[in-house]
Amino acid sequence: MLRVGVLAYPGCFASEVFGVPDLLTMAAHVAGPDHAGYEVSVVSPRRRVTVSGGAGVAVAPLREVDVLVVPGFELVPGQDIDAKIANLAPEIEAIRSHAAAGHVVVSLCVGAFLLAAAGLLDHRRATTSWLFADELAHRCPETEVRPERLVVTDRGVTTTAAFSAMYDFALGLIREHSGAEVARTTARVALVDDARSSQAPYVDTRLLPRPGDAFSRRVMRWLDQNLAVRYDLAALAGRFNVSTRTLLRRFAEEAGQTPLEYLHFARVRRARHLLETTDRTVAAICAAVGYRDPGTFAALFAKHTGRRPGDYRAAFRRV
Repeated sequence: MLRVGVLAYPGCFASEVFGVPDLLTMAAHVAGPDHAGYEVSVVSPRRRVTVSGGAGVAVAPLREVDVLVVPGFELVPGQDIDAKIANLAPEIEAIRSHAAAGHVVVSLCVGAFLLAAAGLLDHRRATTSWLFADELAHRCPETEVRPERLVVTDRGVTTTAAFSAMYDFALGLIREHSGAEVARTTARVALVDDARSSQAPYVDTRLLPRPGDAFSRRVMRWLDQNLAVRYDLAALAGRFNVSTRTLLRRFAEEAGQTPLEYLHFARVRRARHLLETTDRTVAAICAAVGYRDPGTFAALFAKHTGRRPGDYRAAFRRV
């Protein structure tokens, strides 16, 4: 019997408290009564917990479990994360103590920030919602943040991507504990995708903060407006009346990347839009965003989004 505890705390997402337990319950039914199933409890260092939406949740006292799951909480870009978790010292200590005892700790979505506050992400690989991955990397310089990954496990600490990645984690847990066939069947019963490998295709760059200061933003704007123009570093530097060396240095200092890296990003962003909203062929889209070789374009697109152009269109085409 695998003991799984979900750590409920004030303001956490109610669906993330119950999402993993519900999928494990389905898996237990799929596996049958002869299979060693799951003992799931909702635990807290508090006597009462009010979660998102003002709902009260019945909780059990903290107990020893094999896997402790830490849900995420309501967060929007620009909010003070420290203020959001300032009153969660009992929960952070519970997370730290559980890990120190050698048990598995799992965070869902932005629950990663609670693991970071408990010191569990130092010198580990981790992920979180793509919308807050840069913030996690900024706050945790000793953590290797993998924003494209759905689930990352590193030495007993597991972190997951945005919201629905809790199901990717749960299916992985079912696969490990109950076998691949039970996991596949559970996914089909629950109508959950068990073949996802990345959160990159879901990233909406319009919601991400735009990096850079005045100089790099002017360069970005020109690149955005001239995606199909062949990249020429010397010509680009001349357009802004600086040397190539100065262009690269200032752009890197302000934006944290090279102009060519940004151009690839901008071209893929435009290609995604065209794949989602038009009937233009992949070859035509390839040419429209400045690539002559469809194979090179497809490889670069897959590197950024986790899917090749045709597969991306099939999944995200807007009718």
